Amino acid sequence: MHLDSDDGPFLSVVIPVFNEQATVGQVIDRVLATPWPKEIVVVDDGSTDGTWEVLQKWQGKQGVRLFRLEKNQGKGAALRFGFSQVTGKIILVQDADLEYDPADYALLLEPILEGKADVVYGTRFHGGPRRVLYFWHAAANRFLTTVSNMITNLNLSDMEVGYKVFRREILQKIRLRSNRFAFEPEVTVKVAKLGCRIWEVPISYSGRTYAEGKKIRWWDGIAALSALLYFRFFD
Repeated sequence: MHLDSDDGPFLSVVIPVFNEQATVGQVIDRVLATPWPKEIVVVDDGSTDGTWEVLQKWQGKQGVRLFRLEKNQGKGAALRFGFSQVTGKIILVQDADLEYDPADYALLLEPILEGKADVVYGTRFHGGPRRVLYFWHAAANRFLTTVSNMITNLNLSDMEVGYKVFRREILQKIRLRSNRFAFEPEVTVKVAKLGCRIWEVPISYSGRTYAEGKKIRWWDGIAALSALLYFRFFD
């Protein structure tokens, strides 16, 4: 896969953001520091804390494109909108909270660049440094990943990971529906149904506490389980 192209950038980094004024600027700076030709599509999902005002610093600069949803709809909705705007050959999802480090892009992109993968997942459980946090979050993640593997016949280790990378053609074949964090199980079921070549690579992970702004809650786990079953058997 060529890094330069006359019909668009090589890499599109989509950043959904909701109320992350303290971290989103650092995330954009770190993404800009990565060496690949790219565009950065930032979708503000109706933030109310001043995030949109912080983002104005990057308006029109260095391939950064800003979009704002007037009403908060959830990560999945923000990603759907962002995916509709991208022009790159490879699409990478980047959270805005500093839990995931853009220094890992080389690892994430390598299987696609080598022509071995259509989709790449990071994994927080094999090899990369990670902050030690909540046992029950990890247990729930492993349970959801196990259920996901059972119904998709994949052997992922971290279905819920935020770092997911796609060849653009793959996302163009998928109709996504989920508005909130159920994006993760939905897209996993759908790339499995397509028979995509999926790779995992170890990434670093600096998780946050709830006091530091973590947003996912226990009911999102129940929604993820429901989404796995719905999108596997009924959608």
